[in-house]
Amino acid sequence: MTIPPDDRVFRREMATAYRSGWHFIDLVTAIPHRGDSLMVTLFGEPIVVAREEDEDVRAYRCLRRPRGAPQPVRCAIRYGMIFVNLDARDHQLVESDTTATPRSA
Repeated sequence: MTIPPDDRVFRREMATAYRSGWHFIDLVTAIPHRGDSLMVTLFGEPIVVAREEDEDVRAYRCLRRPRGAPQPVRCAIRYGMIFVNLDARDHQLVESDTTATPRSA
């Protein structure tokens, strides 16, 4: 794991992750090879994080309904850590008439 050169940047990104619904799962080294996966329970929901054949790390919500296919959830890797976002609003496409500039721009 590499440590960011500026500790303030790291603290700012971590604060943004926790405020925005992103949750830490584990280190990327927990699933080092293709096909490796781990299962965690986050707020009572089973989540599978897997390293796919193309080396990407993806996360899926396991549905409890019969024959329910795993539902993809947003997954991000920052500084060697895996984060997932379970907020349903974050997974829906919303068309907006307004334009906005992100604060980071």
